[in-house]
Amino acid sequence: MSAESDIEVGPATVANDPAHRRAVLMLLATAILWSLGGLLIKWVDWNPLAIAGMRSLIGAAVIALVFHKELRFTGSFEQIGAAVAYAGTVVLFVVANKLTTAANAILLQYTAPVYVALFSPWFLGERAQRNDWLSLAVILVGMLLFFGDELSLDGYLGNGVALASGFCFGWLTLFLRRHRGESAMSALVLGNLLAGLIGLPFMFQSMPDAMGWVGLLLLGVVQLGLPYVMYALALRHVRAVEGILLPMIEPVLNPVWVFLLLGETPGPLALLGGAIILGAVISRARWRVRD
Repeated sequence: MSAESDIEVGPATVANDPAHRRAVLMLLATAILWSLGGLLIKWVDWNPLAIAGMRSLIGAAVIALVFHKELRFTGSFEQIGAAVAYAGTVVLFVVANKLTTAANAILLQYTAPVYVALFSPWFLGERAQRNDWLSLAVILVGMLLFFGDELSLDGYLGNGVALASGFCFGWLTLFLRRHRGESAMSALVLGNLLAGLIGLPFMFQSMPDAMGWVGLLLLGVVQLGLPYVMYALALRHVRAVEGILLPMIEPVLNPVWVFLLLGETPGPLALLGGAIILGAVISRARWRVRD
């Protein structure tokens, strides 16, 4: 798809665009599949960096197999930037989880929309609107409530790594949006291969059992490969800020799966925060797709 065929960024234009409505649905589906990560990772008894690396290698294979006809490794600034940002996002998040609490890692990674909103006008020519900042503020308040009992001021190194993961996630969104005139699938394959290369040394310390390999396949195909394909496709039809805000239901859905399958019940503040996040994201999605 050429850049010229993409939609305008004004709300009056996108509100009536069927491709935009499909993109919003893809972003929400992306968040649902991303949210399976916490549960599936618990399934695999292996070094976390080995899990991240193997998951990425499987994801690269799936994307390359499905989109092999449109893969073009041009080495462009956008392609390399997206690949590096992608690898940084997935690897640094795993490292952050080892160095700080999971709540800190998730919350700080989701500072990504701030970077997207700040850099979009300069990098993409897409100015963040007042509703963007309002949605972001409400969602961040909800996340503070949601993770409040688990947040910690300890682990400064881990918190810094989590912030770096969020910075990479923000720039991944910016690069994929700017890269929309070419096949973003090539950048995703490169990013997954780079993440796999980083995790490679940790894969030979031990090997997972048969059920662990099932979990890894689900992680690579269902939790990583498919949702990132949908994310890249959706970013052809939405502004970068919108593309990073709508998937912010992902950290709320993660413990939902744990509750449904493992019976771990979230506390009242977490439920309130989750309701605020879901309400903000759903309200924003409905506002953007209304006729």
